Amino acid sequence: MTANSPSIAEQIGHAASAFEQIRTGHVPKSVTVVLSEDTLVVTLRGVLTRAERVLANTQEGAGWVREYHRRLLMSSSSSLLDEIKRITGLPARESTIEGATVPMFEIGAVVHIFILGTAIPLSVWSGVPTKVES
Repeated sequence: MTANSPSIAEQIGHAASAFEQIRTGHVPKSVTVVLSEDTLVVTLRGVLTRAERVLANTQEGAGWVREYHRRLLMSSSSSLLDEIKRITGLPARESTIEGATVPMFEIGAVVHIFILGTAIPLSVWSGVPTKVES
């Protein structure tokens, strides 16, 4: 990776932003990508419509918006999973835990959780060369 090359996190962020735009027609205001061992968390801010945020003011409406985004991701995530695999070199899958796609209504964000085939070393993730001591 050269000094001008985007990091893995930046590449995944760009891929997630493009995916969201194709999937919903909304370009995220910002994207945050965090890795913890083999768990990848992607937060897309500013993607919920005003109508979705208003609907989410009730418990029933919030449940509907959550389910809508979960189903939307399930039906279209293969292209994003393919991109994550291309970028990381590791197979990825959607998390099977409850709430793996979580709308954050007050800020209009959606959080997606993915599980990678194995952990990515921090030096590879950040693009920082690691000095090996012998």
